[in-house]
Amino acid sequence: MREVVEARRVGPVRYVLGGLGLLLMAVGGRQLAELPRAEDVAVWLVGALVLHDGLIAPLVLAVGFLIAAAPARGVLRGALMAGGSLVLITLPLLLRPGSPPNPSALPLPYGRNLLLVLAGVALVAVVVAVAARYRSPHPGTRPRPGPRPPQKTTGNDGGPEPGRAAGPTPGPGTQPPGDGP
Repeated sequence: MREVVEARRVGPVRYVLGGLGLLLMAVGGRQLAELPRAEDVAVWLVGALVLHDGLIAPLVLAVGFLIAAAPARGVLRGALMAGGSLVLITLPLLLRPGSPPNPSALPLPYGRNLLLVLAGVALVAVVVAVAARYRSPHPGTRPRPGPRPPQKTTGNDGGPEPGRAAGPTPGPGTQPPGDGP
């Protein structure tokens, strides 16, 4: 038996988007090359790669394995994603050395405020998980659909009813073969 492999046609939109992507990469590479200390950017990029692959990705994977059996794992995943995003957004502001060049840029205690917002995310997650638990009749199970329609009876061997031939059942307004007027 031969399998037919269907070739996908690449449309003009893909070519235009690919060309724009290559153009933007060339512009970025040129700007990077014109920097007086381009190696600082390369060090930052390598550091981000090492940080992601060496710390963040294994940590996220470990947390995913730990919460896989949690009853409210969907709510927990959402809270962890929101909290992780907040920490990633706020972390550069918290770790920036020295005072900001503009005193109005960081006028508030961002460390304390981050903890307050994370506590709010945790509180909302707990409320949603508790509400979902009380909404479900049996925790850990899904609600069952309504009653099933009655099943047709068959013979003892699981075949068609005695006296009936196996095959399609007649539609409405038709008579089975042999049941003429």
